[in-house]
Amino acid sequence: MRYVAALDVGTTTIRCHVLDENGHSVKACTEKVKLLYPKPGYVEIDPDWLWDAIVRVVKECFQGSGIDPSKIETLGIATQRCSIITWDPETGKHYHNFITWKDLRADSLVNEWNSSLAMRGLRLGSKFLYTLSRNKRYQAGSVLQLMNQQMTLRLLWALQNVEGLREAADSGKAVFGGVDCWLLYKLTGEHVTDVSSASASGLYDPFTMQWSGWAQRMFGLPATMFPRVVDTAGDLGIAKLYDDLTIPISCSMADQAASLFGSGCFKPGEIKLTMGTGSFFNVNTGSQPHASITGLYPLVGWRYGSELVYVVEGSSNDTGTIIEWTKSLDLIQNPLDTSALANSVKNSDGVYFIPAFSGLQAPISDQNAASGFLGVKPTTSKAHLVRSILESLVFRVLLIYECIHRETKFTYHTIRVDGGVSLNDFIMQLLADLTGLEVERSTSSEMSIFGVAFLAGLHKGIWKSKDDILKIRQVQEVFHPNKERLAEYQNLIQDWRRAVERFKNWY
Repeated sequence: MRYVAALDVGTTTIRCHVLDENGHSVKACTEKVKLLYPKPGYVEIDPDWLWDAIVRVVKECFQGSGIDPSKIETLGIATQRCSIITWDPETGKHYHNFITWKDLRADSLVNEWNSSLAMRGLRLGSKFLYTLSRNKRYQAGSVLQLMNQQMTLRLLWALQNVEGLREAADSGKAVFGGVDCWLLYKLTGEHVTDVSSASASGLYDPFTMQWSGWAQRMFGLPATMFPRVVDTAGDLGIAKLYDDLTIPISCSMADQAASLFGSGCFKPGEIKLTMGTGSFFNVNTGSQPHASITGLYPLVGWRYGSELVYVVEGSSNDTGTIIEWTKSLDLIQNPLDTSALANSVKNSDGVYFIPAFSGLQAPISDQNAASGFLGVKPTTSKAHLVRSILESLVFRVLLIYECIHRETKFTYHTIRVDGGVSLNDFIMQLLADLTGLEVERSTSSEMSIFGVAFLAGLHKGIWKSKDDILKIRQVQEVFHPNKERLAEYQNLIQDWRRAVERFKNWY
């Protein structure tokens, strides 16, 4: 029996699995990520705590597996995207905590730059170039909007506000990266990131497969700060873990790309939806990046050998966070109870919820939107409130799917789902009903773990081909669409869209 290890450093949890060649998890260990909220809108992670927690989880998993660590042939790593840190490449000392992708400290910079003459000129110039060339890269540039969840303006904020960082960056004594880049540095001493993580940063051009020179010039970002971009799978170095234990790293990958790979979405037009901390709707677009006019994002899924796969993504930043908030209000005791509670009433009693703790992403694209209920009345019960919350999470995904359906030429049949919220049967059935697609839930909700394990194992020859991976993938349940229910929801969806308009541009 051959074994591979997979590490997933997410926003909510750190997870490590040891898997055998049949795709079975021999041992799994988890620790909750400790998020820091030093000021309103600030969301950080202490890198020293994170490193210690990663080592604890890996050590517990390896030792608890009962397998000689020397028999574990390789390690694959998946990480949250776009959380940013800067450090001295010689000493490894960091200049500040991780500024996570959910952090809003650069919001005023985002608004200022999006309305600036420089950005207007960039969009206008791109529109002109697209008219002349019909090059989709310029079409994407013609509607470009900077976003809080991208690295760009949080890096600029750090350069402007962290004492000594600008001077260090200008003298080559400061570099930056995401969780993946920092972790690879800690494990191997190399300052690298893979193409999937780079493409999510907002600073990497997936059309040219290079760091964006225009962004470096416009925002004054020294090129020496940027990591070297490498393939998603390959010989990425030898990880030095604990007690002098070493293991080859064969894959490093952004979590959503890893989830797409783990879900077996290897062909153009195949979809996966991760409903975890946020909802991330990804479609494999094959060998061509997708230029969106509604704010969907072209990404690199993976680059391995001669294969380069692109992805189009739409996201809603608040999903699991909404469920956790519901629990914090004592509306529910257990997140899994929400399905039965929602089904205990026939409808939401005319109550609508807007899930916008972090604004509303594409296709609404309003960072200043507010969250809240609309239509609460004396007859409204706890069950009605919970049902309206669950419905809103599906309505947000529906908006994304409608955009992707309009903008792409694929014929869709199935959505493969993962993430903690995918365990909710009410949400899964409603998603099938409203999209008209079969919703396929795997036996495991941790597809990012399986994605990096499979890709690392492919590189090491544990699996010979993607067909081998598809053979061991297991489906727990398929939710089939009910066309009658879609008709029942048409008016509700329209009323929810009206409610969204009331909450837009609130702040």
